[in-house]
Amino acid sequence: MKATVTAHKDYSIARIDDRVYGAFLEHLGRAIYTGIYEPDHPTADKNGMRGDVAKLVKDLNVPMVRYPGGNFVSAYNWEDGIGPREERPTRLDLAWHTSESNAVGIHEFADWCSTVGTDMMLAVNLGSRGLDAARNFVEYVNHPGGSYWSDLRIKNGRKDPWDVKLWCLGNEMDGPWQVGHKSADEYGHLANETAKALRAFDKSLELIVCGSSNAKMPSYPQWEATVLDHTYDAIDYISLHMYFANREKKTGNYLALSIELENYINAVAGVIQFIKAKKRSKKDVYISFDEWNVWYHSNQQDRKILEGNDGWPHAPALLEDVYNFEDVLQVGLILNTFIRRADVVKIACIAQLVNVIAPIMTDPKGAAWRQTIYYPYYFASIYGRGTALNLVVNSPTYDAENVKGVPYADVTGVHNEEDGTLTFFAVNRNGNEAIDLDIALEGFGSATIVDHQVMTHANLEAVNTAKNPDEVTPTKGTGAVIKDGRLSVKLPAYSYQMIRAKL
Repeated sequence: MKATVTAHKDYSIARIDDRVYGAFLEHLGRAIYTGIYEPDHPTADKNGMRGDVAKLVKDLNVPMVRYPGGNFVSAYNWEDGIGPREERPTRLDLAWHTSESNAVGIHEFADWCSTVGTDMMLAVNLGSRGLDAARNFVEYVNHPGGSYWSDLRIKNGRKDPWDVKLWCLGNEMDGPWQVGHKSADEYGHLANETAKALRAFDKSLELIVCGSSNAKMPSYPQWEATVLDHTYDAIDYISLHMYFANREKKTGNYLALSIELENYINAVAGVIQFIKAKKRSKKDVYISFDEWNVWYHSNQQDRKILEGNDGWPHAPALLEDVYNFEDVLQVGLILNTFIRRADVVKIACIAQLVNVIAPIMTDPKGAAWRQTIYYPYYFASIYGRGTALNLVVNSPTYDAENVKGVPYADVTGVHNEEDGTLTFFAVNRNGNEAIDLDIALEGFGSATIVDHQVMTHANLEAVNTAKNPDEVTPTKGTGAVIKDGRLSVKLPAYSYQMIRAKL
């Protein structure tokens, strides 16, 4: 089987915003407690944060992390997480039917972000609370001093403001499961008024309004149109969420879901343009895809807690998907989709970062290890920065149940002029045949292969565990050649690859 690609230096899509490789941490399950924070762990620093986890996160070069939720934020009082730890209240979390100790709050999270070299993307509660709590939170976090909330921050040990620019105006407010769920008109009005108040504090803030929780919501895409009609000129991004599952164990259908993702992005991009035209606006609104990942492996085991049949446990194991090799292909496809839509998707957050549907897993008081999906996320984050190329891809196709004409070869290209490199990310969706890939490099001049990484495995169900953390890992590729302006490489059946050339 053969596929061809044309990559031309002058044909590009857009500059990729580094923040498309962001992540997410919610007060959910073990994401925070025994995830990033475990004071009794052998590697814990003076703040109680696990050093082994911090190292794995730092290696990913995560540009920013969304916090503290998620569903959790819609009934969260941010004031519970400040002040002396021994005086903080324990609260019942209605979103995940657990108890929250508030041992970690904004100060601890901010210190952790500094340790791992990432920025904060904070969410305000527009479910059970509203405008006043939101503006107080922003003042506490961002004002230098001389006001009630900023002086309280200083009293609590942080003199300088954190100057957080990214703020989410609630979470999944279209969802009936959300604490404080609202109609599109109700939410749109509240979000607009909140945005106006935050803008009165600081015009440079970047504000994210809630879009649909997924493309199958009954209110989609009218929700986007209504909410943007209320908020368009007051905000900068609209959020989208999507999770991917293969409950039927049909790999072809599963690997076609990234086409549905692309359709979702295209539809919302169209709604944005419609509202922009309707309002005669000169500003552009972009997409923040601030929750995405594979999520289905743990659904059955979570039911007891989520249905309220296990009391109110603190930091139980929840949403702890153990990812397999098949999920490597899916995550590679999702990241390729964001690269292809770099013109409109400017922010994205893998959900989540540690333990909870995450690329990093931990044992309490024990090891931390990379799940299978860590690697495509790593390669994209480290090497997928620059300009997304507008490739012409010709590949054999197959028909999935919900999508026709799915290309077996999914390829994206990134040109980084600053370091003089050209990087391709390729997935072979075909489980039976290898693909001979031929890429014409036009306008780039001479090029030399400097790195080639391959991920493949004989067993789609293969996983990494604490006892065997290297079952699914990248290997050094062989056979990638550039000759006479053409890059040729073989994509094994069911494989993910990164090929990097120096120009």
